[in-house]
Amino acid sequence: METVIFVSPMETTTQSPDPARATRGGFDLARLLTLAERRVVARITSALASAGGSVEEWRVTSLLADGEGHPMSEIAEHVLLAPPTLTKIVDRMVSDNLVYRRVDETDRRRVLVFLSERGVQAHRRLSEAVAGEQAEIEILFGAEETALLGPLLTRLSDRL
Repeated sequence: METVIFVSPMETTTQSPDPARATRGGFDLARLLTLAERRVVARITSALASAGGSVEEWRVTSLLADGEGHPMSEIAEHVLLAPPTLTKIVDRMVSDNLVYRRVDETDRRRVLVFLSERGVQAHRRLSEAVAGEQAEIEILFGAEETALLGPLLTRLSDRL
């Protein structure tokens, strides 16, 4: 039995399934996902640096852009960072007047983080940089493939 492997949108190859090859350069899902993630993040990181921000700041501002305020635990989950690392980033963003903390009116034990006016402006600037880079990636990868990728990765993530 042969397996079809897509090398690029225009090229495929076939090879016999060999469980040992999965870790020696064959179809290694974890490696391919990591490689794609690193390349996409590197491009977005570069675009964000040119816009005066970081991936973490963009992710924080993207969540807080709804204006509702969010607890640190929710932000950490969204930003994919450990709470102590996020605390350092948010502390720096507070110092830069991008966000502010306020006690939750419904639960005085909780502190919520909100975007400041300067943070709203930063969010717009950073989101534009990301959107531009994502448009470039779509051109390189193809609109149809890009449109399929989001739902596929969401389903994979939800099922694991």
